[in-house]
Amino acid sequence: MLVQHFQLLAHYNTLANRKLYDACAKLSDAERTRPRPAFFKSIHGTLNHILLSDRIWLTRFEGGTIPSTGLDTILYADFDDLRAARVDEDRRIEAFANRLTDNSLKQSIRYVNHQGRTLDDPTDLLVAHFFNHQTHHRGQLHDLLTQTAITPPSLDLHRLIRP
Repeated sequence: MLVQHFQLLAHYNTLANRKLYDACAKLSDAERTRPRPAFFKSIHGTLNHILLSDRIWLTRFEGGTIPSTGLDTILYADFDDLRAARVDEDRRIEAFANRLTDNSLKQSIRYVNHQGRTLDDPTDLLVAHFFNHQTHHRGQLHDLLTQTAITPPSLDLHRLIRP
């Protein structure tokens, strides 16, 4: 059941990101990059952080090693480039979720966190964290959008996945 749950969350992630990016596309570059009271300083900074974090975790899930430093790195200054990268990453996330098995979730992953500590955690816990992290920061984006003239989209899971 956990595999199917993570596959559902991967699909939800794609739909929620599409809605958020559609809303953010209505903003000017100046509005998206305007400094705001947020951990990643702006709407654009938060969008970049989510993408960066997804890349870090997917690299780890795929057996690679990657440090989680520079979590405020702007991968893409151009919104259209960032959006295209997001679409590609969401495809990668769904493909990853479709490869999950009960056995793969019983493994553990050894990695170095952003503080330089080497950790070894259960894969099922890390995949749960991965999806929770996305939701956490999409919630921040939702709040940041309320500070603009754009109405934030509904991101309720049960509404987005309904056929």
